[in-house]
Amino acid sequence: MSSTADIRNAKKRPSIFEVARSAGVSHQTVSRVINDSPDVSETTRAKVQRAIDRLGYRPSSSARALASRRSRTIGLIVGGMRFHGQLSTMGAIESVARSHGFFISFGLIDEAKDSKRDVERLCGMFLEQNVDAFIFLAPTDMMFAAACQTRSSKPKVIVSATHGKMSVEEGMTHNRGSGVASFLGIDQWSAMKDVATVVRGMEHRSALYLSGPPQWRDAQTRLQAWQTYCRQMSIQTCIVRARDWSAGEAYALMNHFLDEIGRGGSALPTVVVAASDSQAIGASRAMHEHGIRIPQDVSLVGFDDMPGMDNLYPPLTTVHPHFDQLGALAMREALALMGEGPHPLFRESLHGAGLVPATLMKRRSLAKARMH
Repeated sequence: MSSTADIRNAKKRPSIFEVARSAGVSHQTVSRVINDSPDVSETTRAKVQRAIDRLGYRPSSSARALASRRSRTIGLIVGGMRFHGQLSTMGAIESVARSHGFFISFGLIDEAKDSKRDVERLCGMFLEQNVDAFIFLAPTDMMFAAACQTRSSKPKVIVSATHGKMSVEEGMTHNRGSGVASFLGIDQWSAMKDVATVVRGMEHRSALYLSGPPQWRDAQTRLQAWQTYCRQMSIQTCIVRARDWSAGEAYALMNHFLDEIGRGGSALPTVVVAASDSQAIGASRAMHEHGIRIPQDVSLVGFDDMPGMDNLYPPLTTVHPHFDQLGALAMREALALMGEGPHPLFRESLHGAGLVPATLMKRRSLAKARMH
């Protein structure tokens, strides 16, 4: 229960007008300082800040929302948050939002279990909070379709891979009748082209590709790109399809593949390319237990550049998606859709989406092919 002193102190909370009187400026000038407007001299800004510090003034978020008709809150709906890429993207979104005076309200989706209805229900809860915009980190086909089909007049930024059961162009069609939407992603086609080019340049002509779970758009995009560039570069590739991203399943699949090779007497591929670093770790263990040396016998390539991959033995060649840049640009795009700044520039805009680059990190797990 609040004491009489607490109530009295609450009533004495300083107002913007008291700050203005103390600093000898108008309340509009105080407002400009609070909102970090450039239209205030450094001398005046310092004087107002001293008055704010002296009085202990804190802007009322509810009053600001009432005046601007905005909650200054972004609804962020995330699937696959236990993965490195999603966490990195989320951190960058929150950092940029905070630097612009926005709050992030998180909604977490279990992409393996939840349905479109769960996504729609979460969107409804955010609309009750009067969020100013939505950002979706939608790694699966289900989440991507739900994000596109959710009816709302609020701006939407949908972050996902470019390929899957529903194309970005189809997603735009489903979004008609709702608020404006933008689509962002990692340039995974260019990344896989870089992998195929380097692999072929090191004289690898036979490869094993460990694909990711088919419901993930990243997995579908990387697989389509890899197969396309292998055909163009005459790399014969065997596709082993995984049900999840785990190192454990990749280990089991790689063990089975190597046992089959041993029984049939076939030649080993000269390189294993995995759709994720976790899968590369599982494949590495299986090859080690079969006495296969990396890269002397078989080279190994991953994707994601998770922390520690440069200290794997041998250090893993992998693709480094710029997840922090993706998150920052997603939040800046949301700000632009709300009229709070310019649209960010993307190096590439393909397949209906603005794309953020990914860099191939060449390390010792990839070497020139050994002729078997």
